[in-house]
Amino acid sequence: MADIARLTQLIETEATALGFELVRVRLSGQGEERTLQVMAEDPATGQLVMGQCAQLSRAISASIDAVEEAEGELVEGAYMLEVGSPGIDRPLTRPKDYAQWIGHDAKIAMVDGYTEFRRLSGPLLAFEDGQVSIEDRKAGPVTVPLSAINYAQLVLTDKLIAATQPLDMSGADEFDETPAEEVQD
Repeated sequence: MADIARLTQLIETEATALGFELVRVRLSGQGEERTLQVMAEDPATGQLVMGQCAQLSRAISASIDAVEEAEGELVEGAYMLEVGSPGIDRPLTRPKDYAQWIGHDAKIAMVDGYTEFRRLSGPLLAFEDGQVSIEDRKAGPVTVPLSAINYAQLVLTDKLIAATQPLDMSGADEFDETPAEEVQD
């Protein structure tokens, strides 16, 4: 078991200290195949380059280790830490994400129990007062509360590609991931 709220708070503190914004924290998988996925971005570019991912990963690992040493496990058992940029077809997790990407296509899945719609897909029309408006391909214009959205993601289109900054690949060729057992303190 893991306290995702506590992990998110700890990870957000580290991301903020490095000048990044946290986009999402998610723990997935089972047993020895679990992954703690962290998505963050540099507000200046909307992405993280390889060196920034490595920097944030080291800060998160050190912080989790320190807390676990003092208080006990935050995440029971083994897991892999994955730190990355949200990418072009990014998840929409914060109110500002919906506002920023108005006019672009998105896929939205509603929380269990939301009875009006299960899934919506089409261009985002507006975001106001905690309400997301989308031009659904089947239902037409629809407005739903942000609190009723389980998952939302941008859809990769030519328009989205044209609107995003080119990805910075600096350092990708030089990045060397050393297995943990070879790292010396």
